[in-house]
Amino acid sequence: MNSSSGTNANGNSASGDWADVELSGSVFADPRHGKRLHKLLKTITFGKGGSMPWACLEWANTKAAYRFFSNPRVSPAAILSGHLDATRKRFEAVCDQQPVLVLHDTTEFVYKRKKMEAVGVLKTTFMGNDSQGRSRLHTLCGLLMHSSLVVTRDGIPLGLAAAHFWTRKKFKGTTALKKKINATRQPIEGKESRRWVTCLRRATRLLAKPEAIVHVGDRESDIYELFAAAKQEGTHFLFRTCVDRLTGSQVHVSESMAEVRVKGLHRVEVQDKDGHTALAVLELRYRRLRLLPPEGKKKRYPELDLTVLHAEERGTPENREAINWKLVTDLPIHSRCAS
Repeated sequence: MNSSSGTNANGNSASGDWADVELSGSVFADPRHGKRLHKLLKTITFGKGGSMPWACLEWANTKAAYRFFSNPRVSPAAILSGHLDATRKRFEAVCDQQPVLVLHDTTEFVYKRKKMEAVGVLKTTFMGNDSQGRSRLHTLCGLLMHSSLVVTRDGIPLGLAAAHFWTRKKFKGTTALKKKINATRQPIEGKESRRWVTCLRRATRLLAKPEAIVHVGDRESDIYELFAAAKQEGTHFLFRTCVDRLTGSQVHVSESMAEVRVKGLHRVEVQDKDGHTALAVLELRYRRLRLLPPEGKKKRYPELDLTVLHAEERGTPENREAINWKLVTDLPIHSRCAS
């Protein structure tokens, strides 16, 4: 894919190194930015985990890197465009052989700044009590990234399919606000959780084969709007849940699942707090249920027929919490065997 000026981002397609592969589909308004990114990536590869001056080694390279990242014409979308295109190509090479997983999660990047407004606020943490018994609070500053990582069922990473960055300007008063506002009745467009829907849509449309994708998320992904968005995009999902939703028979999921007998056992290797490995035996229960949207959103979102899966560990393990996974998926389950 060429940049808008008609030249490749890296300006060199013959060398065949990894940077060429990842940047061959990059799109920059100015092709010089693509060349600079290519050179910068090769430079900082040898200084992974270090500061920019340490990774760049020379002051001239460090200055060039800072100019590149502070350039208003260089956006995160442009920097990622080549990598996203490379991810799509790797996905296309394997998607006909097996379903591919897209793992969604949020990462915090913490920075130390005297003026945190220059970066953004992450959260306020409790630092213990002072000598007079008063709580000491510390505000962390930084930015957040919600990413969608494409992996095969064997765990081989294929690259990112979407990434969304944002910062918080303020954190003050949000706890008090929660007591006055019912979050389930607020439109998702005005909440941070919209990032889940945004990245699911972006990843699905980038890969362009929704039936070959299974989106995976932790308990934070238990968002009814996300379920509805996946169904609308024609793609599949497996999300861990924490909300005891109402079903079409006007009883909660927990009540419906309490009636289901154990349909199989599954063994999984786990580690305790000391790093010791053990084999946990999980009892599997699953059932197809019709889930209802939140009360205040029934006009916007349809009822959904989904499979609820509960995996609960037998017995009480030592030195760790027992596994109790509650999952929901649009895929049917016919047996305890993995398909």
